[in-house]
Amino acid sequence: MSDQNPLFGDILITLGLVNRLQLEEALALQQLTGQRVGEALVSLGYVSRDQLKDALMEKLGLAETSQVDRPKLGEILVGLKHITVPQLEDALARQRRDGRKLGEILVELGYCTYRQIYEALGLQQQRGSPNKAAPQPISGKLRVLVVDDSPLACSVVEDGLLQKGYEVITFQDPFEALEQVHRLKPAIVLADLDMPGMDGAELCRRLKDGPARAVPVIILTANDGEAQKVGGLRAGADDYVNKSASMDELAARIESVVRRTGETERMRKLFARYTSDAVVDEILKSGEVVLTGEKREVTVLFSDLRNFTALAESLQPEEVVAILNDVLGRMSDAVFTCGGTLDKFLGDGLMAVFGAPVRRSDDALRAVQAARMMQEAVRELNEQGQREYREGKRKRPPAELKLGIGINSGPVVAGNLGSQQRAEYTCIGDAVNVAARLCALAGAGEILAGQRTRELAGQGGGFEELPPVKLKGKAQPVPLYRVLWSTEPTHEAV
Repeated sequence: MSDQNPLFGDILITLGLVNRLQLEEALALQQLTGQRVGEALVSLGYVSRDQLKDALMEKLGLAETSQVDRPKLGEILVGLKHITVPQLEDALARQRRDGRKLGEILVELGYCTYRQIYEALGLQQQRGSPNKAAPQPISGKLRVLVVDDSPLACSVVEDGLLQKGYEVITFQDPFEALEQVHRLKPAIVLADLDMPGMDGAELCRRLKDGPARAVPVIILTANDGEAQKVGGLRAGADDYVNKSASMDELAARIESVVRRTGETERMRKLFARYTSDAVVDEILKSGEVVLTGEKREVTVLFSDLRNFTALAESLQPEEVVAILNDVLGRMSDAVFTCGGTLDKFLGDGLMAVFGAPVRRSDDALRAVQAARMMQEAVRELNEQGQREYREGKRKRPPAELKLGIGINSGPVVAGNLGSQQRAEYTCIGDAVNVAARLCALAGAGEILAGQRTRELAGQGGGFEELPPVKLKGKAQPVPLYRVLWSTEPTHEAV
């Protein structure tokens, strides 16, 4: 068997799931962290846990059929490289003598751990029936996802919550729970604090940093130490419950956290319609709007439709609104996609900021990329209008829309400005004024940028140097650059 079974990484290469370089990177990570090769590949984002399981099943000759035979536990443990073939044969010989469970013998001999046994048993059970879609939520019941490496603890919590009227899904493997949470869409996650491989605090941290960040998390632990509690809460946990607590208390904590989180999410969705998620996060974090600001370097982008006022005079008001919503929607999508903050809409244009309240090392390049996406979006919108006219979906040819964009980087004061009754998160400073002037100067379909933006964006920006320009309020001419964005540029980038 060992002669015919290549390393698990080689199986993945054969199946085309990873390449040799990715496998070598995972092996290097394995030496640093002690993870298994499969877990290292998952943590690096090269494969999913489901792909690993499918690869193993294919190697074991256990392809899905209408009647799936459940593979033996020992074969799975060997396939996952938890044990060797001689170790399995030794354990099987002992099992034949005393009749005990194979997993118990393997752990007793020190060949593998209980956690590895649980993982293999879970894989064995999954292969015993055809793949199923995510279960649909039971009407009127909150779906609770319980993660605990102890099957007994999972069973106790599951039984208690089922009696309280909850729908419960359990996992012994935190890695698998992290992969499945987006598919299962639980109302709340209960995570044991002390788990091998990934503890509850780390599981919570990864949940809060991913697409399921809105799902509340309660940490369960038998250790009531203050440091443990603080560690879980700092990781983003919404509450902390001792395992010795009654089921009534646990149910009450679940209801409280779900209700509180629901209100927060409702506020987030409401405010997100008027500003960026990053600004909403800042407001929700502090719980109030603080009228103050901080000095920081940002990149500011202004965009404006050219001659739209004249165009609007020839259209019905509802047509004007429809065009504006379409164009502004596409432009704001470009800002959000590139990680910027939508500061405000300005009639037929907008102002966006990259670097406040969230700061990144490549903010200038992100602004340049957003500008290119805006120009491409307007071009696509024009092509769509012409196509619809040719197909008879429009009664008259659409007016061609053109966009001018100005980008500039520099120090500003960023923060909440206004009054206690009405405030907005914005940036003020000379860098903002220059960006607005460059936008006004930009021609139709043109993106102009200042020198600091050119420096920060680097060679990835793609710029053409122009003669310095005299701007209102500036004593000296300002260095000027054109951002190359067309798919068929006519100028060389510098």
